[in-house]
Amino acid sequence: MAAGANSKLLTVTHSSCLVDGSDAEFRHLVNGLLPFAARLLSIRDGFGSLAGLTGVQYSLLRSIAHLSAREEVTVNRLAEHLHLSGAFVTVETNKLKKLGVVDKKANPEDKRKLRLTVTTAGNRLLNDLLPTQQRINDVLFEGVTRTEFKVLCSLVDRLVSNGDQAALDLAHLQASQQRAAARAAGA
Repeated sequence: MAAGANSKLLTVTHSSCLVDGSDAEFRHLVNGLLPFAARLLSIRDGFGSLAGLTGVQYSLLRSIAHLSAREEVTVNRLAEHLHLSGAFVTVETNKLKKLGVVDKKANPEDKRKLRLTVTTAGNRLLNDLLPTQQRINDVLFEGVTRTEFKVLCSLVDRLVSNGDQAALDLAHLQASQQRAAARAAGA
């Protein structure tokens, strides 16, 4: 098979993702990340369930607690942190407020902004969950060395950003394809 023909069979052409001209390692990585991501979501949902919340609500509550130790937490900051829409975060934090685990108060300097905080009940809920969370997370990362963990941490933000861009590019391609199909159907 000619070299040019072989490149058409590659699922990635970025040179750092090819080993000896093959995308087999890239496919192995993606095929491993997909079930890992599914397991992460399942574990997050499990943590939420143990706390009487959905997985997303658990992530929101844990993130508010984490972020508020360093900074004021607003809906926009929380949405940015978790890569979610502000509207979605507003709806879910309103549910958390009704459950009594999050409080929303106007920022004294800018009344348009709402400051999110974890209530005493929310902190108790998170603290009660800690032993289980520690046990499960320790199993999740069993055998990962400190060096590997640091490399993983250094890559994750870039991969999420790249994933956002790739998803946007794919959405544009899908929209173009749908427009072309609609034009063809109308012709």
